[in-house]
Amino acid sequence: MAEQNQSTDKKMSRRRFIRNSSYVAGGLVGGGLIGGLIGSNLGNKNQDDAGTQGQQHENGAYQQAPLYFTNPEIFAVLVAATERIYPTDDTGPGANDLGAPFFIDHSLAGSWGNNTREYMQGPFYPGSNFQGYQSPLKRHEVFDTGLAALQRISNEKHDANFADLEGEQQDEILTSFQKDEVELKGVTSKTFFNILRQATIEGVYADPAYGGNTNMEGWKMKGFPGHQMSYYDKIESDEFMKIEPNSLHSYTK
Repeated sequence: MAEQNQSTDKKMSRRRFIRNSSYVAGGLVGGGLIGGLIGSNLGNKNQDDAGTQGQQHENGAYQQAPLYFTNPEIFAVLVAATERIYPTDDTGPGANDLGAPFFIDHSLAGSWGNNTREYMQGPFYPGSNFQGYQSPLKRHEVFDTGLAALQRISNEKHDANFADLEGEQQDEILTSFQKDEVELKGVTSKTFFNILRQATIEGVYADPAYGGNTNMEGWKMKGFPGHQMSYYDKIESDEFMKIEPNSLHSYTK
């Protein structure tokens, strides 16, 4: 999970995280949630406050509304958890401003959330660290279970909703999931946390066409050019060229 800026001497800084994640972002986008979203008619989404207020973006105005979550309190848990995993700081916007909660919500409503392309029949045995998804639950059920547990533990420990806790309190609860210290039915808390974290990162760096990476701000932080039609006029240049990022939206107008 993301660390606070006050303890960068002991933990990975946000800036280093952004730099290092460039090595895996391509694999996440190519082989993760995006595969389950191809063919979906999704607009660019961004989170306001777990509500459905629209916002004007550089490449058009798009409706903001959850497709999967119908309980605002549970959606608020998702919003708060993703923001702690990828927080806003002086480096740039966090998961919330980049629309990651809506990216995850739309993914859960589609084939990725329903494990449509995966074998989901038993028997189910505890998997090793070298095996993939082993839960009998579909991903949307994993999120239902995990987010409800975050809310439950928050109420038990602090008598408050997860979204209303201080950042340090949210981190403490999320860390207990990451360390597999929470009992969940049908899935381990570590598995839930890992899926949540991966989905958050994908929502930050995915093409805005899939509901995250609002205004391509995730790409801009990395200097990633996005989807360019061609580099023919640039590839022979001996000088470094800064290229403005381009989204798939530009090819659908």
